[in-house]
Amino acid sequence: MSTPQPIITLQDIERHFRIGAETIQALRGVDLVINKNEYVALMGPSGSGKSTLMNILGCLDTPSKGRYVLNGNDVSALGDSQLAEIRNKEIGFIFQTFNLLPRSNALDNVALPLIYAGWNKEDRNRRATQVLTEVGLGDRIKHKPNELSGGQRQRVAVARALVNHPAIILADEPTGNLDSKTSYEIMALFDQIHRNGNTVIVVTHEEDIAQYAHRIIRLKDGKVERDEVNANPRNV
Repeated sequence: MSTPQPIITLQDIERHFRIGAETIQALRGVDLVINKNEYVALMGPSGSGKSTLMNILGCLDTPSKGRYVLNGNDVSALGDSQLAEIRNKEIGFIFQTFNLLPRSNALDNVALPLIYAGWNKEDRNRRATQVLTEVGLGDRIKHKPNELSGGQRQRVAVARALVNHPAIILADEPTGNLDSKTSYEIMALFDQIHRNGNTVIVVTHEEDIAQYAHRIIRLKDGKVERDEVNANPRNV
């Protein structure tokens, strides 16, 4: 077996927020290593720190203390513009609310990250069409979000997350707005993404969704309460 290669290393991560005279400690000394091509679920109740941790993992926020190495880059103390560049290059985001541009069709929504990456229009459209086809929407590329079902909209969001060949797919409650059947289809798609070699991190409060992952990290009161291998991931 090949030696595991860390893609995420967190060392003594803390995050404090000032609210008036009060300091809220959202994360308390989190240490974590996630290796390339792992499939991880990040779980915890409201107030556990999982959203704060997700924002740090996704370079949407920086820690108050500690070190975060992402794919070989220490991103702990980078400025906003540097973080934006890292986000666009290294991380594909998938959100519960899809976050699609309502007036743009599926093709243009998926191609959007490639504009920021400096691709020309012909190459953008070719790559976006390829990824939409891979997620089963090759016949829907000209449809706008309001012409698609919830599951199809989430597939567009998945395609957009994949289009830039990111190192990590970071999904925040990706099935939160979907029915059970569609949730199953989206989790099957995540399983395929993982088998294709991507590192997948799903943030969820739903136990049945977490059970698709191969490793489950449970947070409580800003700390890692449990970090366990899921010996029998839920089948898709």
